Amino acid sequence: MSERTEVRFSKAKAFYDTFERKGSGDKVTHYCPGCGHGTIQKLIADCIDELEIQDKTVFLSPVGCSVFSYYYYDTGNIQCSHGRAPAVATGVRRTLPEAVIISYQGDGDLAGIGMTEIVHAANRGENITVIFVNNAIYGMTGGQMAPTTPMGQKTPTSPFGREVLRDGRPMGMAELIASLSAPVYVERCSVATAKDVLKARKVILKSLQNQVDKLGFSFIEILSPCPTNWGMDPVESRVWMQEQLAVLFPLGVYKDVTTHLVAVDPGKFHSPMDDDKLRELLRGASEVPVQRSSPLPHTQLIKVAGFGGQGVLSAGELLATCGMSEGIQVSWLPSYGPEMRGGSANVSVILSEDDIGSPLVDHPNVFIAMNGPSLDAFEDAVAPGGLILVNSAIVTRKVSRTDVRVVYIPATELARQEGLLSAANVVMVTAYLYITKAFSIETLRRCIPLVLRKKAYLNQNLALVEKVLDHCVRTAGSAGSDESDGSAGSENG
Repeated sequence: MSERTEVRFSKAKAFYDTFERKGSGDKVTHYCPGCGHGTIQKLIADCIDELEIQDKTVFLSPVGCSVFSYYYYDTGNIQCSHGRAPAVATGVRRTLPEAVIISYQGDGDLAGIGMTEIVHAANRGENITVIFVNNAIYGMTGGQMAPTTPMGQKTPTSPFGREVLRDGRPMGMAELIASLSAPVYVERCSVATAKDVLKARKVILKSLQNQVDKLGFSFIEILSPCPTNWGMDPVESRVWMQEQLAVLFPLGVYKDVTTHLVAVDPGKFHSPMDDDKLRELLRGASEVPVQRSSPLPHTQLIKVAGFGGQGVLSAGELLATCGMSEGIQVSWLPSYGPEMRGGSANVSVILSEDDIGSPLVDHPNVFIAMNGPSLDAFEDAVAPGGLILVNSAIVTRKVSRTDVRVVYIPATELARQEGLLSAANVVMVTAYLYITKAFSIETLRRCIPLVLRKKAYLNQNLALVEKVLDHCVRTAGSAGSDESDGSAGSENG
């Protein structure tokens, strides 16, 4: 009696058990019927399992139909800006030398929006694997013409068909990448037929093995169907791929030098710099002398806002330079319009004893309002118990919050009295340091020449610091102890 062989098929371990994009426990994908993405992504997951690299894999999702890949892959995942996956891959490679990085991109994402990113990543020979899904159109946004769209093909943006003088010819990305010296493996395959799918699996496996072996940049172009935007049923789309798309973009190996290569130590060129050495280098480049006083009482999440010309960004730079001078962690993130003067501007500054994970300041615990519209825009965002400093020479209304400390400083008027109207920012920074004691005033004096570099105004800026200190002492004394002790809702000036 012959033995029976039982064959079982199961989902790849590199996939999550359920795909919950459309709801908890939902077991369907978001792809259209007949779409090639599902087939290709199953092949990638199967190869990840075979190579046993799930715990080392970082999957980079593009903007496009496969934007939700992180709902499927039980690996490291990063959602990238449109076309920027190779740039993100470069950053990941620099910080995680042993990671297996998959940049998964469509033709609009890679050959259109991200052409610069992919060419330069390939030219550097980054040890990554790029999976380029070519369905000859922009899939997610309605089937517009892409760099790979065939001649004569009608799309929403080429209603009379692609025309050479107006639109240029379709781009062969495999050919382009293979022409560079650095890539080690470039091949174009397809998922039009069962035979093509089996071949595509071997190609993907080889590209990932190249990366595991640290051989360099592998680029895999996969011709893929998009029945919905092509206006075909799934069977028709496969026939069209064989008769049209594969003729325009011939399948095959375009470059393979992997048999002549040896592994390259990723640390040789991509070793992360020691944090202390990096800080030392940055301080040296900025010429900021480090002189530590006392530790910060707590992390300062600062927002400075006003209009262009008030020195908003310089105020943030001055605060950040004070932090660097004190040897603490610093971030500085500006936001402003195109106007040189008069437009809205704000800057976020974080000063911390600990590492800073993000430069964004959504809920500042210190807010410096240089004008009325800025107070209107950010008052409600200040964290309860925070500090709001108001330029009362310009802002006519009072702060409505009662759960924050408020200090009114006639910054513009004090600057005018010193003959330097543009130095209202120095007034506010000085007042902030006087009130919070975050840094010493001596640190501020030391940093002003490093930020406000016009020597003609240096003495006026330094004199203004003393003027503000005198003003703060006088107004604090006359206002009463209950208004200067840090309690919520206190007012000065």
